[in-house]
Amino acid sequence: MASLEWGLLQNGSDVRGVAAEGIIGEDITLDSEKVKALGRAFVKWIGQKVDKRPLVLAIGTDSRLTGPHFLEVLETCITECGADLLNCGLVSTPAIMLTTKMPEVKTDGAIMVTGSHMTFNRNGLKFFFNGDDIHQQEMSEIIDMAERGEAPHTLIPGQVHIFNLMALYASKLRAKICAKLADAPNPDKPFEGLKVVVDAGNGAGGFYTKRILEPLGADTTGSQFLNPDGRFPNHSPNPEDYEATLSIANAVRYAHADIGILFDADVDRVALVDSTGRTINRNDLVAIASAIVLEEHPGTAIVTDSITSTGLGRFITEILGGKHCRYQRGYKNVIQEAKRKNEAGDECWLAIETSGHAAFKDNNFYDDGAHFATRLLIKLAQLKREGKDLGSLIERMPEAIEQREYRLPIIGDDFSRIATDTLMGIQQFASQIPGWEEVSQNHEGIRVMCKNQDECGWFLVRMSLHDPVMPINIESDIVGGIDVIVKKLKMFFRNVRSVDSRSLYNK
Repeated sequence: MASLEWGLLQNGSDVRGVAAEGIIGEDITLDSEKVKALGRAFVKWIGQKVDKRPLVLAIGTDSRLTGPHFLEVLETCITECGADLLNCGLVSTPAIMLTTKMPEVKTDGAIMVTGSHMTFNRNGLKFFFNGDDIHQQEMSEIIDMAERGEAPHTLIPGQVHIFNLMALYASKLRAKICAKLADAPNPDKPFEGLKVVVDAGNGAGGFYTKRILEPLGADTTGSQFLNPDGRFPNHSPNPEDYEATLSIANAVRYAHADIGILFDADVDRVALVDSTGRTINRNDLVAIASAIVLEEHPGTAIVTDSITSTGLGRFITEILGGKHCRYQRGYKNVIQEAKRKNEAGDECWLAIETSGHAAFKDNNFYDDGAHFATRLLIKLAQLKREGKDLGSLIERMPEAIEQREYRLPIIGDDFSRIATDTLMGIQQFASQIPGWEEVSQNHEGIRVMCKNQDECGWFLVRMSLHDPVMPINIESDIVGGIDVIVKKLKMFFRNVRSVDSRSLYNK
């Protein structure tokens, strides 16, 4: 079992840590030596599973400041272990993952250097094998091997090849678009007449304008922050960040664009802005994706994360005629549940999280932001010929009048025990409140329907995936309903000393 120092690097099935100085109080936890040890351990781990020599691996990075240096470290340690290497440079996470599946490349494994949407001083590693992320337990095994200094024994070093992965990846996306829009007035320029603003957040997503949209005829005037810059000087590379969505909303309005697309740093997530500058994310984004998929595959199941609204559930089941399955928050959780459904014979074509991660069955359930954006733009191009936009797909979705999220910090070191005890307490408390009814088919936390006339809503209390925090999501279909629900929740939390509930007293 890994020591605390190494164990803290694990973030689910990834590695993340502080990789550079720049923020007071944050000491470096992920340095060259740890990256080298992890690279060597990964080669040995793959070698135990693949009877082939030499192994071939791919590596790439997003725009993080420490990315190029970590690529050099990985290049050296991987080839020293006898494996051949494709150094792909600046890439998206989904593209690197696809190298383990593409017949043109077909690597034995891949490593992406990325800190996702985190602050500039952080970085991380994502590992891929056999066309998928490695699992959490496998990540633990690799970290243990790295700490012990395990590496393959070889006398023959591997070779390095510089590979333009994004050119191949983009050509596949362009071909998919042209095939889907073969009936366009100009089939070679199927996005002609479409005005699209892209905001790459200074991450790796700038390729989407030059390699996808412009060659296919789209007007990308007004696109911003396309150049990679690991300082992220303009806004956080996070599609859920308020300043990021405000920035692209202003850009869309100024350019009179049809749509705005906002990527995160490594291009596995996306958010939208419509022609009026209104942000389309969370429930709205899930609803649009569901409408597109259910038009193509009537009756299919849609797996979402746990915080999706009651109105969205009704929209999927009652209006679109699909099946809705809420599952545990975390994009890998919803993807795995979608795969399990298909294996069990329950057809499922979409796994999507409100954070902007979306994975489609016909794309092997890869959570690929560029692929998601492409699906949305194909539909927009079709709708525009009818004088409609993407918003027309969700005109009938019931919208909550009020929605709010609170994040209550856990006080104490035993986060898991405190969260478990708190959830058990809420479950008992809710059972004693007239008009409150716990939702039985719930895979995460405690979800309660609040059926009183002055509430008309629901709340979900859960444990955060990554932080010592208990988020509470609340919705109501009447004005003032959330305040009534919160007033009752205060009665419970005032007696819970291990959870800081002060935010409940602030709207």
